[in-house]
Amino acid sequence: MRIAVIGTGLIGTSVALALREHGAGVWLADEDPEAARLAANLGAGEPLPDQSPPADVAVIAVPPSAVAATLAAAQARRLAACYTDVASVKQLPVTEARSLGCDMTSYVPGHPLAGREKHGPAAARADLFLGRTWALCPAAETSEQAVATVTTLVRTCGAVPVRADAAAHDRWVALISHAPHLVAAAMAARLEGAPPEALDLAGQGLRDVTRIAAGDTGLWTQILAANAEPVAEVLAAVAADLAEAARMLTDGDPKSVATLLEVGQAGVARIPGKHGGAPREFTAVQVVIRDQPGELTRLFEAAGQAGVNIEDVRIEHSPGLPVGVAELSVRPAEAGPLLDALEAGGWPVRR
Repeated sequence: MRIAVIGTGLIGTSVALALREHGAGVWLADEDPEAARLAANLGAGEPLPDQSPPADVAVIAVPPSAVAATLAAAQARRLAACYTDVASVKQLPVTEARSLGCDMTSYVPGHPLAGREKHGPAAARADLFLGRTWALCPAAETSEQAVATVTTLVRTCGAVPVRADAAAHDRWVALISHAPHLVAAAMAARLEGAPPEALDLAGQGLRDVTRIAAGDTGLWTQILAANAEPVAEVLAAVAADLAEAARMLTDGDPKSVATLLEVGQAGVARIPGKHGGAPREFTAVQVVIRDQPGELTRLFEAAGQAGVNIEDVRIEHSPGLPVGVAELSVRPAEAGPLLDALEAGGWPVRR
């Protein structure tokens, strides 16, 4: 398979790296020659030649507002047999592509639900899409052959393809991606003027809530503008809940906030579990680890020797101390054997 990747940022370069791991030939192009050169030096592919036979797929990894024009230029050059994009919104690119007269039969709008708070080719990872959902939103005119080809590309990257209507996709990502980014930014903005003494107390909860706020401002401004109405609806609902919670607390009725907390718990319980399956109940085993090389490897080896599969892991660092707490999520029946094995191996654990 020969792939052309137009746009060598985080997503485009990650797609290229993932495909290269499976033996695909990849051409790279970017309006910033230095970005394309860095992606090539990372092993993501070779520079797109001026003259080339058509690729099997061209992956357009540019901001939403640039997708249609990039698609039109690529089709005019006959760069590939079919085309897809990775923009976080779908209605805008589809509408603009139609208005520019693009060939919609060969275009499969797409969106990998994967990313990082970092950006640029240096942040790319070949495993970025493993087990992640990748939405495909073919238009009515899109050929099934084009859909099949792009679906193969998605699966080769390790992702799980899911077909969706473009309008429904944009409503859904407003809820599960775009609005949460603004909520994280709003919370992080409260920290800008906070005294250092307060931030010294910051734990993992604050880091979890604000992590995605470090994303690329320029890109996120475009994404939010392209999906403004659905995002605004979600934000208005969140703002109403928070305003009501603030009123209750101000009125001296904190118990009433329990309703919001309980509904929040119910919402968290609906988030799909590992590999997209139903959420599972796990037990958290807490282990004190030293902040030095090799400690996590030793911990995972101890769990493996005990025959326990670690479903998830998170680490909370202790401010000012050379230790942290690793929280290992395991099946409830495996918690006891793991605690016994770790204690026998000299690990400080919390029962």
